[in-house]
Amino acid sequence: MSHIQIPSPINLKVTKHNDWDNEFLIVPISAPEKNTPEKPGQKIGDSLLVKGEITQLLVSLGTAEKITTKAIRKAGEATAKWLIAHQASSAGLQSAAFSEFSIEKALDAFCEGLLLGAFSFDRHKAQSDENGLLTIHLLVDDDASTLLEKISRVTAIVDGANLAREWSHEPPNVINPVSLVERAKVLAGETGLKLTVFGEKELSEMGAKAILSVGLGSKTPSQMILLEHPGHGPKAKEAPVVVVGKAITFDTGGYSLKSVKGIVGMKFDKSGGMDVLGIMKAVATLKLPIPVIGIVAAAENMISAEAYRPNDIIRSLSGKTIEIISTDAEGRMVLADALTYASTELKPRTIIDLATLTGGMVIALGKVRAGVMSTDDDLTNALLEAGNRTDEWLWPLPLDDEYFKLIKGNDSDLKNSAGIPMASTIVGGTFLKQFVMNDVPWAHIDIAGTATIKKTVIGPRKSTGFGVRLILDYLENLV
Repeated sequence: MSHIQIPSPINLKVTKHNDWDNEFLIVPISAPEKNTPEKPGQKIGDSLLVKGEITQLLVSLGTAEKITTKAIRKAGEATAKWLIAHQASSAGLQSAAFSEFSIEKALDAFCEGLLLGAFSFDRHKAQSDENGLLTIHLLVDDDASTLLEKISRVTAIVDGANLAREWSHEPPNVINPVSLVERAKVLAGETGLKLTVFGEKELSEMGAKAILSVGLGSKTPSQMILLEHPGHGPKAKEAPVVVVGKAITFDTGGYSLKSVKGIVGMKFDKSGGMDVLGIMKAVATLKLPIPVIGIVAAAENMISAEAYRPNDIIRSLSGKTIEIISTDAEGRMVLADALTYASTELKPRTIIDLATLTGGMVIALGKVRAGVMSTDDDLTNALLEAGNRTDEWLWPLPLDDEYFKLIKGNDSDLKNSAGIPMASTIVGGTFLKQFVMNDVPWAHIDIAGTATIKKTVIGPRKSTGFGVRLILDYLENLV
């Protein structure tokens, strides 16, 4: 690819009232206690078109007592879909439209919703549903500089989230570990991020056999991709925050083969790694003052005569040996070497990893929250607060030492799976914990449930980009 372009049909533009055509205005309102013909319904995002001298699109934020930033963002998403479906080309929104609701950063949330709601993945369709560019004019009377800064920030963050969503959707015949490196090269070139790639040769020389083992069955070998943002000003001298992402570009389960139903959608097993790329794109655009390093641990888990097997014993980068109980517990294998490298070579302030790691996460928390496991209470609390601010909610899970008994090795240092359906999400986190060295504060976020959504039981899965906005908020609020 020649450049990174995530198409968006919506453009946010700050406009003075005197320069606006006064034709079509978006008006967010609280829903009435009882439905009436004059107002949209109580469901968040319900809309009603009112024609007059100025045509108004009334958008429900839900009932007054339940209006939150999450409701406002959801209303923005619904508004974007309505405007695109009705082929609107221009609309206005008062910059003070949310002042009566006393919700902090309400306009930011609505604008995030507009840009998130406009996302669609049509790249491989013969005929897409593109309707041309829709401009949302954010209307001001006075100095627009503060609003311009706000909108630039929102756009950078959502562009990062939408890049993660777009690339998560790409099929495995388009994105594999090697082609992902090419995309990372373009991303680095466009953002100024420093790129380092450890391919098959480099990983072998390092002794990173855990990540290499997962890719043995594929014609495209495993890759470890590093993107570095140096920071700016005095904070550039601080230790970096390292964000690590699991990128299994397709997961068959290996010899522990997935079912016919379970294998469909496994292109989304790279969501954590795509989150990291989206985060790093936004970090560079926002010019954050702190240094941040993104690591993407990429592999394709396939079956062949060369593929790794149950009962294989693999020596990881840390020197610890791992007996393979399930080749479908591959995500923790690629992350093991990435976490070891991060904690021993990069002298980090903290490490955070994002991964669609365990099906147990879906059973435990569904698609409402992601689980977080950490070795540092301050880091856990900071991530929980970031999740609350961005409505990408987390829930803490334990990492008691007793859980290690489930994966203690017999002929090796440890096993990659307990082999029994017990505390599977915590066991996954416990496994990863063994590969974080030098007492570096670390958190593992299991996004297996939240990385995708389905509107109906039989409907298609769609990427959410969950984690991008959360981590960016965490980074922006670091002291």
